[in-house]
Amino acid sequence: MQKEKINFFDLIPVISDHITTEKEGELSVIAFPRFRSKFMQKYFVPKNKSAIIRIRLEEHGTAVWDLIDGKRTVKEIAEALSGHFNQEENHEYRIVIYLKQLQKQGFVKFCLA
Repeated sequence: MQKEKINFFDLIPVISDHITTEKEGELSVIAFPRFRSKFMQKYFVPKNKSAIIRIRLEEHGTAVWDLIDGKRTVKEIAEALSGHFNQEENHEYRIVIYLKQLQKQGFVKFCLA
């Protein structure tokens, strides 16, 4: 039995459950707990530090992040952003690299379309 190769553009990015999104003006800010365990949050969060980490996304990151809805495929997101990237050649590649980085950091996961 031959294993079917999955095309990355056919995958659907989904924001991980522990991530919340806030807006700061035009930019998105993703927020997540410093530790997932209540015990760790109680005893290991440094003094004078928030138990929540916030990351402000830049313009292109925000444009991609705002289209991750658990329904659109990577291809649909790339197509929707072609105008945002001013028809830049290989903008799809930049979006793929960004989404893979978000996955590596645990901010998104991918589902089959």
